[in-house]
Amino acid sequence: MCGPSDCTDAERDAAHEVGRLLAARAAVVLCGGYSGVMAAVAEGARSAGGMAVGVLSRADREGAAPGLSAAIATGMGEARNAVLIASADAVIVIGGSWGTLSELALAKRRGDVPVVQLGGWQVLDERGEPLPGIRRAATPEEAVHLAVR
Repeated sequence: MCGPSDCTDAERDAAHEVGRLLAARAAVVLCGGYSGVMAAVAEGARSAGGMAVGVLSRADREGAAPGLSAAIATGMGEARNAVLIASADAVIVIGGSWGTLSELALAKRRGDVPVVQLGGWQVLDERGEPLPGIRRAATPEEAVHLAVR
């Protein structure tokens, strides 16, 4: 689950619901492990008895979301995005930021996992058309359905 630390209330609510729905399907939720969308998805997963793992950019656990089941302190900065995406069975993106966009790009480049976007930035090709292969969802339920089959 990818998304920005600075998010709207609607993005936070959507992330919480995505986390809850993933946990209900017995999925382990991976996220960047800090505030905003990342904290909300962890809280949602934990509220349903699930596991939420944060892949942190720092070399320590300072600032890690309190709802995490586990926090992996990589010390890799933004390069931790590659670890997060390489470890995922599916990628759901909520909201938009430069870090979130890099995770979206890494997931598409990886090519072998579903990539689902709920809100956020839309990447367009040179003709102004949405890039193919990114599944757009209108609700948290639809996002989880498109990601986990």
